[in-house]
Amino acid sequence: MIQSLTEREQSLIDLIVEDPNCSVSRMSKTLQISSVTVRSVLNSLADKGMIVRTWGGAVPAFHPAMAERQRAAVEDKHRIAQAAAALVDEGDTIMIEAGTTTALVARYILGKRGISVVSNSTLIIPYARANPQLSLTMVGGSFRPQTESFVGPIAVGELERFHVRTAFVGTDGFTIEHGLSTHLVEGAEIVRKMAQQAERVVMVADSSKWGHRGFVAVLPLSGVTHIISDVGLPQQAYDELTGYGLEVQRV
Repeated sequence: MIQSLTEREQSLIDLIVEDPNCSVSRMSKTLQISSVTVRSVLNSLADKGMIVRTWGGAVPAFHPAMAERQRAAVEDKHRIAQAAAALVDEGDTIMIEAGTTTALVARYILGKRGISVVSNSTLIIPYARANPQLSLTMVGGSFRPQTESFVGPIAVGELERFHVRTAFVGTDGFTIEHGLSTHLVEGAEIVRKMAQQAERVVMVADSSKWGHRGFVAVLPLSGVTHIISDVGLPQQAYDELTGYGLEVQRV
């Protein structure tokens, strides 16, 4: 669900996520559009890989947890990703960790030539298809549908083969005292390895993540060089982070 959707497409996605058994007739009644229009939009969503058509309706092509994250802070995530992509030069080598904001970075490097990307995120694949100038290497491992990512020892081991200029990573929470944290042990392992293989680490996260501490410690703030967030990041947080020596953007 990382692609741009029309308002009508998003409304149908929301209905399907809330109730995978929602029928075409109910979609038509709820959105006050014809059944013919519903089927047309469903076909469009299926072509984009957003849903899987079923007899009389559709089911999401994504894990419910992923669908929920995709709907949060959408505009902020796009601005953050666009600012992150501006740090990428033609001919660069980068890593992109799995996440709804990080995946959008791949969207905004469209048009830049000679970019080599290493990632564990399946959300990036549509952008690689759309950009023939982008060279994408996917690491293998155990697939986790709730994060649309490959994780585990195989993924970590394969990341060791690459050295890049920039690693773009996300987080479930960040604070001065505890740095970056997440709810998934396997995701933390990926971020740590990407940070080791990169010359600089750019964390992209909307302001709702500030002040929260996840179950698993990922990196101390000293392991990050840049933070890109939205204008909702409090001034006090901005002052503390920049005072810590980090380059911080609020977009």
